[in-house]
Amino acid sequence: MKKFFFLLFIGLTQLSIAQSQVISNDIKINQFVEGTLVTPASDMQSPLAIILNDAGALDRNGNERTQINNATKKLAESLAQKGIATFRYDKRIFKAEQLHLKEKDFRFDFLVEDAVASINYFKKRNTFTSIYIIGRGQGSLVGMLAAQQNADGFISIGGAAKSIDQIIIDQIKNQAPGLSEDAIRAFAELKENGRVRRYNPALESILRKELQPFMASWMAYSPESELEKLNIPVLLIRGGKDLQSSLDNFEQLKKSKPTATSQLIDDMNYVLVNVNGQNDMVNQKSYYRKDLAISPELIESIRNFIQEK
Repeated sequence: MKKFFFLLFIGLTQLSIAQSQVISNDIKINQFVEGTLVTPASDMQSPLAIILNDAGALDRNGNERTQINNATKKLAESLAQKGIATFRYDKRIFKAEQLHLKEKDFRFDFLVEDAVASINYFKKRNTFTSIYIIGRGQGSLVGMLAAQQNADGFISIGGAAKSIDQIIIDQIKNQAPGLSEDAIRAFAELKENGRVRRYNPALESILRKELQPFMASWMAYSPESELEKLNIPVLLIRGGKDLQSSLDNFEQLKKSKPTATSQLIDDMNYVLVNVNGQNDMVNQKSYYRKDLAISPELIESIRNFIQEK
């Protein structure tokens, strides 16, 4: 029993120390951007990393309503403990009901606008030594576009190299090859006309009428092309156990930006934790666990990149 209380005391002490190293404040930049700023507790000025989430209705912590892993929260707080302030916010689509935003009215550019608003907010306050953008998944493309406007550096985690229509077509070729020709025709029509009147019902989840304007606005951008436009330091990261992002995408991004720093973290998966072995079921179960520690290699890679620039 004494040993139990001793271990509990040690655990609480470590938690208290970690919390005392950072200060968290909720900030509302505008009606669309509300998030949490985490700063090191020291009085010294620090760089700031604005973290952009992957696709879906994700909150500032990186969670969907049925998938809680706190990936973005852990990333934000871990970086702040290493001397890098962070800002993360709820995606606009996460607050769609509150904002009276309907699916048919949503556009990919809204994501970029929110990221740019965040950059401008902190730039005007001149509180931080520099501002970096960290984009996860879809947030990588958003970050590439936003970082072209006044950011000091860009970090991609699990970012795609191809446009979203090409990614979906490639996935269909691998998983349902009988649908590939239908998908190619439908996306070609969407690209040319901004809408698709007839398509295979099996493509309903990605080409339904209400979603078409968003998909058309998203597929207008090529990550490879946008990455080439950046004239700031770039770090490309991929987890070796990431089931959502292929190694081919990582290699393509590296080719499109030869001056970028790159790191493959062998055991890191999509939710930024290290997993052992090749069992995909174990990997996917981690998507629903918030108790797992973030990859220390990820934090060190980002810290070294930002603090050495």
